[in-house]
Amino acid sequence: MASKRIVQSSVNWAAIAERVPEADKASYLAFKAKSDGYLRKMLASPAEPLKIDWAAYKNKVAVPGLVDNFEKLYSAIKIPYPEDKYSAAIDKHEKEIAKGVEEFKAESEVIIQQAEKRIAEINSLLPFSQMTYEDAAYIQPQLTLDLENKPSFWPHEEIDYVFDEPEAETPQIEEQKKIDAAH
Repeated sequence: MASKRIVQSSVNWAAIAERVPEADKASYLAFKAKSDGYLRKMLASPAEPLKIDWAAYKNKVAVPGLVDNFEKLYSAIKIPYPEDKYSAAIDKHEKEIAKGVEEFKAESEVIIQQAEKRIAEINSLLPFSQMTYEDAAYIQPQLTLDLENKPSFWPHEEIDYVFDEPEAETPQIEEQKKIDAAH
């Protein structure tokens, strides 16, 4: 049992304290104090049970065999160290999380490579100050005006050439039409 006894707390309280928000500092300190109290109580008790001087009790107790019976019962008591039910589950969960982190890193690496490729494409373009309208239309055709297929009328707004569907009739438009007709 002595080999399973902890020597010091395995909790890194300083690392936890850095992550605790200011609003929860009081409850964190209360929890730490309670944990330290339990640890102190455990460390105050001996790792092995105290040795009993059975010979001294045999000399003092008049009933024959009573001390021998107590000694036999006392030596038969075995208090088991609690079995570890959770370490395997925690290790399994840690491996799953590590696998998820590796997948995320691989996905992120692909995204980073795509972004670097796009940055290289952008850097290889002509500067906007040197571009002609034809260059811009070739590079980004969806952002340029197509006056033949989608003519734009004054005032030239983005909605004029991005959406070809007519605007849906709403109660506000109907009301405005009635007001306009009344004038």
